[in-house]
Amino acid sequence: MERYTPLPVPAEALEELRVADDCGRVPEPFVARADGVPLECVGSPLRCCLRAVEPGDRVALVSYAPLRRWAAARGVQPGAYDEVGPVFVHAEACAGPRAADARGYPFARPGALRVLRRYDAGGRIAGGRLFAVPEEAERGFTWALAEAFAAPEVALVHVRAVEYGCFHFEVRRP
Repeated sequence: MERYTPLPVPAEALEELRVADDCGRVPEPFVARADGVPLECVGSPLRCCLRAVEPGDRVALVSYAPLRRWAAARGVQPGAYDEVGPVFVHAEACAGPRAADARGYPFARPGALRVLRRYDAGGRIAGGRLFAVPEEAERGFTWALAEAFAAPEVALVHVRAVEYGCFHFEVRRP
């Protein structure tokens, strides 16, 4: 079965988000610390490079509207399906996903609950499913994404956390 490619927040979007997020707020960068000051975020997902926040990382929590940006690039309107949610990103440009982190799907902690939202080429929702990450996370994600893309109208899938609604990553039709 084919493995799908998780995509980070695009570089051009990151440049904009580091100036003002998708709700118009100026980011307030901080250094991640394991002791919880100023915010317990160590281990949280970084959407710029698809790895976890590590102590010492300079990060920002920003509002991100991935479907809005995807739709605008294609000249379509997502309408009511446009979602904005919180994501952590490096406060300054980073190198993107590391080769060592490219194995497997990011943020695939067994037992975690995810929502896989499917969208068509017009930016409208085309279904979704609740997904509990299994012990064999790679196989589970591959199966769930194959199921999503089995519907010919599905152009992309957004993977989000159930708990906070955070966008984790996007997968486009292969």
